[in-house]
Amino acid sequence: MKALVAVKRVVDYNVKVRAKADGSDIELNNVKMAINPFCEIAVEEAVRLKEAGTVSEIVVVSVGEKACQEQIRTALALGADRGIHVEVEGRPEPLEIAKLLKGVVAKEDPQLVILGKQSIDGDNNQTGQMLGALTGMPQGTFASEITVDGDKLIVIREVDGGLQTLSLSLPAIVTTDLRLNEPRYASLPNIMKAKKKPLDVMSPDDLGVNITSHITQLSVAPPPERSAGIKVADVAELVNKLKNEAKVIS
Repeated sequence: MKALVAVKRVVDYNVKVRAKADGSDIELNNVKMAINPFCEIAVEEAVRLKEAGTVSEIVVVSVGEKACQEQIRTALALGADRGIHVEVEGRPEPLEIAKLLKGVVAKEDPQLVILGKQSIDGDNNQTGQMLGALTGMPQGTFASEITVDGDKLIVIREVDGGLQTLSLSLPAIVTTDLRLNEPRYASLPNIMKAKKKPLDVMSPDDLGVNITSHITQLSVAPPPERSAGIKVADVAELVNKLKNEAKVIS
């Protein structure tokens, strides 16, 4: 079984993101970038399936500028076999990414496609579902457990009321949730090996996709600062303020 894993380059989740002074975008100069955490979980799950003998080859794909190859190499160091970089300038929208991934799926013909459920920069949670609609493949979103059973994929997904178990016919698409697994760290020997693993570069034209932007970012602003709290002398004063000022109790 071949697994295709999509990864995205984002600001490292440990970095405090700041808006530019003119409010046009976020500040990216000298900022550490990394694989989107949900995408890292997707890579880990594919590697575990390979270690279990279920998956025979892991292909990792990223859409974006040339710098994305850094995150592809990281995924290769974590255990992926080869990489594909679809080089696109700027920030393509989820629909455009889904169209490009559809082209990669058509070329690679994977039996399993794994994506993070969302990226921590856009928080759109759209690409996996759009890819499922474009390819006609069944999908299991917000997966917290994945099991391959013959030609079926058993996915336990998290919903508001608890857990839902789905049986999907392969080939299928899965988007990963936080509780699916805990990603490993890449060892130094594997980082060195990753430099020699194949990485193909494609363009939207190679996949027959025309990139068209439908959304314009107008501005970026930090959230308003919270006002300082106050101290009260006793419980009676606290109750009075909650009742008469905050009006949260009656």
